[in-house]
Amino acid sequence: MSAAAPALHRTVLRLHRTTLVCWTLFVTAVLGWLGWLGGVSAPHIRHLETTCDPVRDLCNIPYLGWVYGERLGYVASVIGYGFLAVAAYAGGALIGRELENGTAALAWTQGVTPTRWLAAKLTVPALALTAGDGALVAAFRWGWTPHRDLRLGDDWSFGGIFLARGPATPAYALCALAVGALTALLLRRALPALAVSLGATGLLHLLLAHVRPYLWPRLTRTEPHAFELDNSAWEVARGRTAGGGHWATYHPPSHFWPLHLMETGIVLAIAALTTAAAFALVRRRTA
Repeated sequence: MSAAAPALHRTVLRLHRTTLVCWTLFVTAVLGWLGWLGGVSAPHIRHLETTCDPVRDLCNIPYLGWVYGERLGYVASVIGYGFLAVAAYAGGALIGRELENGTAALAWTQGVTPTRWLAAKLTVPALALTAGDGALVAAFRWGWTPHRDLRLGDDWSFGGIFLARGPATPAYALCALAVGALTALLLRRALPALAVSLGATGLLHLLLAHVRPYLWPRLTRTEPHAFELDNSAWEVARGRTAGGGHWATYHPPSHFWPLHLMETGIVLAIAALTTAAAFALVRRRTA
């Protein structure tokens, strides 16, 4: 690595220190939110279960458990769908703005090659995103696992929770970063790149969420009479057999990791291809 590389990374940190501070505060706030849910809210609900007087109080513990699960779902959505903000930031501020105002072109005339410039632009936020999202996923798993009995159902298949429980969260963030960079290099305008990056990343997630239940073989249950699956199962489809019976295809909780890792691998592959395309584009345009 040349002596200019560390200086270039420091320049990126200096230019985007406000964003880095905001990201750090965001991660800290969500970690605090999870800590409060697991350390204060859950014990409070358990305390109500033991002290509630059915004569004088409204002992609606199932409702309180639903509230706990709903709050946990909010946190999961914030963690799992944070990649949309990453796409907007990468397309608008990180790459698009510097291409639009000429800052990037100026850097390229001062001994910084376009390839090294783009590498520094992507490496610094990629490290910050991976570290922050890794901490958030670990904290969410800490908050989600011990208090499953307080929730009315096993909601592992829900969109935000599915993402927030594993490496799909940082994978989507890295993919959004790459999509934002490629879009900015194609459009070279901050606001259009922001909008297109946000739309493209959101569309990618919607597509993968649609095919998610088919990324791993489903189980099938057939009964002569109508039946309900356990609330821990993810029901994919159900219908009637030719003989008048009933069938359902589903994923048990043990399928979480195969499904999650399959989706993570797809997202990382798209991120790698998009990053390669961004580097090829910046080399071709500045050749």
